[in-house]
Amino acid sequence: MAKAPKSQFICQNCGAVSARWQGRCEACGEWNTIVEENVSGGIGGGPGRGFGKGRVVELQALSGESGEAPRIASGIAELDRVTGGGFVRGSALLVGGDPGIGKSTLLLQASAALARLGKRVVYISGEEAIAQVRLRATRMGVANAPVALAAETSVEDILATLEAGPPPALVILDSIQTLWTATVDSAPGTVTQVRAAAQAMIRYAKQSGATVILVGHVTKDGQIAGPRVVEHMVDAVLYFEGEGGHHFRILRAVKNRFGATDEIGVFEMTGSGLREVPNPSELFLGERNAASPGAAVFAGMEGTRPVLVEIQALVAPSPLGTPRRAVVGWDGGRLAMVLAVLESHCGVKLGNNDIYLAVAGGLKIVEPAADLAVAAALVSSLAGIALPPDCVYFGEVSLSGAVRPVVHAVQRLKEAQKLGFGRAMLPAASMDREAGFGSGMTGLDQLAGLVAAIAASGPKGGRTEAVASRQRRTETDEAVRS
Repeated sequence: MAKAPKSQFICQNCGAVSARWQGRCEACGEWNTIVEENVSGGIGGGPGRGFGKGRVVELQALSGESGEAPRIASGIAELDRVTGGGFVRGSALLVGGDPGIGKSTLLLQASAALARLGKRVVYISGEEAIAQVRLRATRMGVANAPVALAAETSVEDILATLEAGPPPALVILDSIQTLWTATVDSAPGTVTQVRAAAQAMIRYAKQSGATVILVGHVTKDGQIAGPRVVEHMVDAVLYFEGEGGHHFRILRAVKNRFGATDEIGVFEMTGSGLREVPNPSELFLGERNAASPGAAVFAGMEGTRPVLVEIQALVAPSPLGTPRRAVVGWDGGRLAMVLAVLESHCGVKLGNNDIYLAVAGGLKIVEPAADLAVAAALVSSLAGIALPPDCVYFGEVSLSGAVRPVVHAVQRLKEAQKLGFGRAMLPAASMDREAGFGSGMTGLDQLAGLVAAIAASGPKGGRTEAVASRQRRTETDEAVRS
């Protein structure tokens, strides 16, 4: 009988297992990520010998009492919004984000706020010394919070320390890639060590009722480093997003077993830590230039919260044979679809122009309701006509050129009205007179109606005729090339 191999070759990027070493992983295509690891024990190891029979587990009926999961409010409203109302007892959360984005700062503030409410909080750092954590706490003004602090990377020592005292309400481990367990013969940060350490801490959370937060590094693609199985093991996965050139940060839930996954929390990075932003619309619209062409205000929804954000577009003649398409904060495939609809159904020639599209402030939008605002910004930039400064846009554009209705139209309109907007262009099927806009609403059935409205608002003859002349020259150039 052949002996089972004592080692495997595991990709450190995706967790794929290979029979032998190779320079390139066949699963994810990354180079030099396959490492030989011992699988004789720990997670991924084969079944041990000499164990007795397992115990009989009592089976329960599908129906029965299932009370609301007890939660612990963190004291930070934006964090509680993303988690669904607070931390659930006995749950495990994974928080990821780029280096220096503010993960440790947010969790240190949350631990201090929870400790001041009388809860026992343990903060274990595997990357920084205790003096470094204290220095950051002093800068943030939370050094007087009764948070239990330790600097340790051994999973066995951490579990022994936690079990020696009263059960904590919150345990923060920064980060999961630095932990190691003696049950696995691999280096810290490898796939086997990360899975083994995560499983041990999740098991402790379920048995003790404490909430465990694991901090995870991210790869260059923005994904949490290590195997995706860790994301499946935890109860919630939160991503901390933000651009280096912007002072705000967005906490977004991509998985949550105890709440919604479409909520976001907005924070502003200051010299003393992160500050909550209760009204993100004012932040995203704070530096808007209403007189500039190519800017449209989109009334979007992030979970249950309406958010107004400016979408900026720049359409310029391309000196290249293949025009450029640059998109920041939106889907490039969605932009290609909107451009095709404008050309096919509205007669707007954009094919030979460089197109740059950006969501102001660095916010990432995945909602299809932004189609109408993107189309308005593109047409405005091409025609050189500034859109009305008090108008918002939202609606989904179909391939036939129709403007489809979207959900939560009333909430979008009320948020726009609260910020001083008096007009709105939206799908005709989503119009609601109860929103308070009255005659300021313009319902659209076809995207061509939006193009006609923008062209009618421009100067007669001047800039509009120049744009038409440029389009005619473009068509002539295409005929000469063919």
